[in-house]
Amino acid sequence: MSLVQLFNRQQQEARHFEQINSDHRAAHIKAVWANSIFFPFVELLSSLSIAFLLVWGALQVSGKSEQDVSNMFGELFAFVFWISQLYRPIRMLADKFNVLQRGTVRAERIFAVLDEHTDIQDKGSLAKVDFNQNLVFKDVCFSYVEGQPVITNLNLEIKCGQTVAIVGATGSGKTTLVNLLGRFYEHQQGQILIGAVPIEEIELSTLRKNIAIVLQDVFLFSDTIFNNITLGDPSITLDQVISASKEVGAHDFISALPDQYNQKIAERGGSLSTGQRQLLAFIRAYVYQPSLLILDEATSSVDSESESMIQRATDKLTAGRTAIVIAHRLSTIRKADRIIVMENGRIIEQGTHEQLLAIDGHYKNLSDRQYFNQEA
Repeated sequence: MSLVQLFNRQQQEARHFEQINSDHRAAHIKAVWANSIFFPFVELLSSLSIAFLLVWGALQVSGKSEQDVSNMFGELFAFVFWISQLYRPIRMLADKFNVLQRGTVRAERIFAVLDEHTDIQDKGSLAKVDFNQNLVFKDVCFSYVEGQPVITNLNLEIKCGQTVAIVGATGSGKTTLVNLLGRFYEHQQGQILIGAVPIEEIELSTLRKNIAIVLQDVFLFSDTIFNNITLGDPSITLDQVISASKEVGAHDFISALPDQYNQKIAERGGSLSTGQRQLLAFIRAYVYQPSLLILDEATSSVDSESESMIQRATDKLTAGRTAIVIAHRLSTIRKADRIIVMENGRIIEQGTHEQLLAIDGHYKNLSDRQYFNQEA
């Protein structure tokens, strides 16, 4: 995309944003005007009703005896109270009308999401596939926006049981590659094969059951540790969870909690440290025994002590299965069987840690830069 096209597109987006703001301001002003007219009008009617009642009452008691006036006074007081009770639902109705409007807007958004037709069609028919085969990316191309490619003619073969690390600058296409593998997006060109089977021919549920993804930002529910690990799957027992925790190295910190595996945690794991949340994500992945493991920046936001624990968990988790590790910290991927360096959606270098350092290319520059930053 040329600079002129980019500038014109930014100008168009800016005008669209200004139009949305203008419409929002106009709608808000209308709502303020409606409230400023309705409430005083209701209060005016209420006050006029009471005034007319008092005038009528004064006319009725004019020239009457003290006993009649006393009886009329009680009736007038009751009617004043009833008038207030009469207009109270009208005031409440106005408040509820505002709530109803907001609810209508929210409902429209929810229905828009429910009515959304996904681009990912579960058209695969293969429910039983041997995932212990090589994973192949063949001439894969993908773009989120037409004309702006993110992955371009990518060719990559990952052998069964091999640990492959992918590094590169932000926006180089690392996470996009993982999203294509899990079919969260559909690639426009090329093929992604498991053995000789394209992933489009595999049932979506079967494909995703055999893939475990550990992300940088772990989401934990407001529930027990056990339920957060099993995700409510009744087929996973407590013994399996404990065994997986011991393998990963998280059993000690869980056992130290008051209720251990029945300990309730806050939403997003607010009561746990970053390293502990990450370890729970590793247990969650390990207990399902996936054929393909993906670690997406799993150690990027933890301290050195937690990183060493997570590195041990990574070694245990990747043993004997195909694994793709996306990382910015090069210290965490030195043991990988192969390291892929990506830039602008292309593979520019690949090899082992020692081989890439010997090339003295992009990977060597990344390594030197991180070393000097850590020294500083």
